[in-house]
Amino acid sequence: MTAAAPLSTRHPADIRRAWIERDEVALLDAREEGPYSLAHPLFAVSVPLSRVELLAYDLLPRRDVPITVYDNGEGYAEPAARRLQTLGYGDVTLLEGGLAGWIAAGFEVYRDVNVPSKAFGEWVEHHRHTPSLPAGEVKALIDAKADLVILDARRFEEYRTMSIPGGISVPGAELVKRIHDIAPNPDTLVVVNCAGRTRSIIGTQSLVNAGIPNRVAALRNGTIGWTLAGLTLDSGRGERFPEVSAEGDARGRRAARAVADRAGVGRIDAATLDRFRSDERRTLHLFDVRTPDEYEAGHPAGFRHAAGGQLVQATDEFVAVRGARIVLADDPAGGGGPRADMTASWLAQLGWEVHVLEGDVPALGAESGPDRRRLPPAPEVGAEVISPHDLLPLLENGEAAVIDITRSPRYRAGHIPGAWFSTRARLAGTIARLPKGVRPVLTCGDGTLTRYAVADFPADRRPLLLEGGTKGWVAAGLPLSTDLNRLGPDPDDVYKRPYEGTDNSAAAMQGYIDWELELVEQLKRDGAHNFRVI
Repeated sequence: MTAAAPLSTRHPADIRRAWIERDEVALLDAREEGPYSLAHPLFAVSVPLSRVELLAYDLLPRRDVPITVYDNGEGYAEPAARRLQTLGYGDVTLLEGGLAGWIAAGFEVYRDVNVPSKAFGEWVEHHRHTPSLPAGEVKALIDAKADLVILDARRFEEYRTMSIPGGISVPGAELVKRIHDIAPNPDTLVVVNCAGRTRSIIGTQSLVNAGIPNRVAALRNGTIGWTLAGLTLDSGRGERFPEVSAEGDARGRRAARAVADRAGVGRIDAATLDRFRSDERRTLHLFDVRTPDEYEAGHPAGFRHAAGGQLVQATDEFVAVRGARIVLADDPAGGGGPRADMTASWLAQLGWEVHVLEGDVPALGAESGPDRRRLPPAPEVGAEVISPHDLLPLLENGEAAVIDITRSPRYRAGHIPGAWFSTRARLAGTIARLPKGVRPVLTCGDGTLTRYAVADFPADRRPLLLEGGTKGWVAAGLPLSTDLNRLGPDPDDVYKRPYEGTDNSAAAMQGYIDWELELVEQLKRDGAHNFRVI
């Protein structure tokens, strides 16, 4: 076989220059999320070698977009780049010197995840002096039965896990649309919270920007601040925002439209969208920013789902190409709406070219159902599939061993008894640990990733694929185990966020808040972000 041509490299300065000049470029970190969270350039996106096929087509919809891949000497970058080439990407390079080369060039690296959005939130508070109240003061107001509402701007699932007593779920993009019905009395204090700081700040500033007459304040440091103050959180609550009235919706639309116009948001119709779609020189992302239920009931054809607040909070989980073009849809009849306008206003300030779709949206055609990944065809390697019940006797007789390549939190929650955990990038080491003569059986959550991972096995140890993955095992009525004897060393595939869940240490939570507060100075040193605040 002919050896593959060596991959070209891009210098870190070329990437940084593209960011400043708003040219399209994607910088991808091929490591697992754990090491990525410890240090990465500002607009680098986590696309681990283990999950390239699952992420590429959604994050990188244009096949000839410039892509640069790096690691920190682990050897993941080149195979990830080769995998992207196999998927049809034509301009794939390696970052000269990897992460160490970026640092040696004198450029900033950041820790944690979703950093552009979090840094931007601090930038907004710094420039707009977004009002906030400490946890103790909010608790005193609650105890005094003051006239206030507490609005949780996170996803509903996060709100269900832990919430401020008396708070209701109003995800960020819904705030301006629904505030006039939630707090019709202008004397009502509106407190916005999230788990940490970003969505509290952005949600509060959204209402300030929209000009509502009420006093508005962020709960300083969110549920973390509440916990560090020694206060108790609720769990399992289900209070959601109310239905919007015609008057409330009209007021929200007017206010959001004015904010979007101030931010320089573009407005397009179906004909312009067709032109955008045919523009082969630009990456185009289409998002419906409504609630999941509304999206599933019906959405414009070709639009992915990204609830507006999450799209602002975690833009890098939806868009990998800095400089890409983004179009948002809201009202299925007329396209525009307060959720699209407010989301677009923030994306514009984050430095994106963003447009709101208006006009005859039904002419685009409609789809229904949940959002689904855009996946490449699986390689044809002749993998053999085995049903759960056919696998069971092989396991009992020691003739087969299961390797589970799902995410580690899912493995911890329950896996096939005796299954080995492995990230896909470390499969070779896991395979080597299996006794000779034992047939490897590959599984993951629903079996999707296993179809791509078959090609990672040596020809003499091709695995069986578990039909339906671990979900298929459960559907067959077979038990799961939570034994962690075969989890291996501490997995690094998922970074444990100090603001999620209820078992974080006080030191971790305080360290996270301290880090957020330092981001403004780091952005000033960086100088390549193109953030602006209206």
